[in-house]
Amino acid sequence: MDFARPRVMGILNVTSDSFFSDSRKLTEKDILERAREIVEQGGDIIDVGACSTRPGAMPVSAEEESERLSFALNIIRRELGDEVPVSVDTFRADVARMCVSEFGADIINDISAGDADADMFRAVAELRVPYVLMHMQGTPADMQVNPHYDDLFREVFSFFESKVEQLRELGVNDIILDPGFGFGKTIDHNYRLLAHLEEFDAFGLPLLVGVSRKSMIYRLLGVSPQDVLNGTTVLDTVAVEKGADILRVHDVRQAVEVVTIITKLNENRDVY
Repeated sequence: MDFARPRVMGILNVTSDSFFSDSRKLTEKDILERAREIVEQGGDIIDVGACSTRPGAMPVSAEEESERLSFALNIIRRELGDEVPVSVDTFRADVARMCVSEFGADIINDISAGDADADMFRAVAELRVPYVLMHMQGTPADMQVNPHYDDLFREVFSFFESKVEQLRELGVNDIILDPGFGFGKTIDHNYRLLAHLEEFDAFGLPLLVGVSRKSMIYRLLGVSPQDVLNGTTVLDTVAVEKGADILRVHDVRQAVEVVTIITKLNENRDVY
């Protein structure tokens, strides 16, 4: 996969408590319908998660997460084959190994950047799959309890520099950076990162942005996650304009439209 144009990653949550209720898919029928929907609407990647990481969430056991992922991945691979790359949203090394070795998962998406499981970096190196490295302050259980930074960008950049160096020492080269919008950050922290998103070009790595229906939108506007499709589309547009290579979204069709329109706009910037 190249990033000549931004890619769209559709979210498929095999959970009962993700913050956006419409994203929860637990039955075979719902999982298959959602996977097909992502593909039919133009999504480039399906991101499957089985352990909610919303603020205040407590993780399910590794056994429960593995069972949920096995159930979903078996359905996706049986019905869709290798039609679309599959990303697995997990912070556990053994779960990552199972998903890649048994179901051919293509990407590991780790919100903890290896901090929740010290074996994760080694596992990714052994599995030789792309790895989404996300910044988070704290854990999902406490990350939104008064998040604080003395210097937001210095601390996030230092975090990425250290983690990228560790991964490269292990031979991991396919690294995707995720600033972690909503993970240990206030509303102002989130908008400051987005306003200066192009600064992450300094790393020379693909950049994933996940702002879909998050509190940085619905709390700012005083509405619910169900009512912020328009706000999400606005921020996705800003993110693509500022260099995002992957949009992780609930609403695939709208994100694909953002990419299509911005791509056409860019083709005509120097045409008079």
